[in-house]
Amino acid sequence: MMVFYDAGLVLLSVPKTGTTALQDALRPKADLVLSGPPELKHSPLYRYNRWIRPMFEKVCGAELEVAAVMREPVDWLGSWYRYRQRKSLIGRPTSTLGISFDQYVQDYCQGQRPPHANVGSQAKFLAAQPNGCRVHHLFAYDRLPAYHAFIQSRLGIEIETQPRNVSPPADLSLSDETLEKLKRKHSEEFALYHSIPG
Repeated sequence: MMVFYDAGLVLLSVPKTGTTALQDALRPKADLVLSGPPELKHSPLYRYNRWIRPMFEKVCGAELEVAAVMREPVDWLGSWYRYRQRKSLIGRPTSTLGISFDQYVQDYCQGQRPPHANVGSQAKFLAAQPNGCRVHHLFAYDRLPAYHAFIQSRLGIEIETQPRNVSPPADLSLSDETLEKLKRKHSEEFALYHSIPG
């Protein structure tokens, strides 16, 4: 998460949406950067609403706008699947090595997910709060130039990002049955993604 007070802007760091590269590029311009641990770096909207927003509201009298990026749900799961195939996770419960992507998505659809498929939800991460706190500007990951143009316009700077945390390639094929199950059990993910303008 990054806060730019003068621009009245907060950038949420949705996991697996290129936030590390963006933080590297924008860190010198930000007034507040939460880059670690992961639980703080990837603070969802509800955590921003509970801890960070009141601080700026009560101390500075400021209500900031929130922006974020969302990845297409299957692509997002594919990124997690590939990321958890890295060598450092071999032998750990979170490793996806030796598991097909189809099985991984089936596991994600379980009520009680195994550790390797317990990666949360973009829809819950971005969900509007009862007090009206919400994401004002939501962008699609596959149209990142629009997000960068928005940030550049708000901050009055040029952005140059370098690829970071790029996961190795993997077979991400899904059966029709698994895809339909994912869409049925997690329809809110697809509905939110398809609501993004542009």
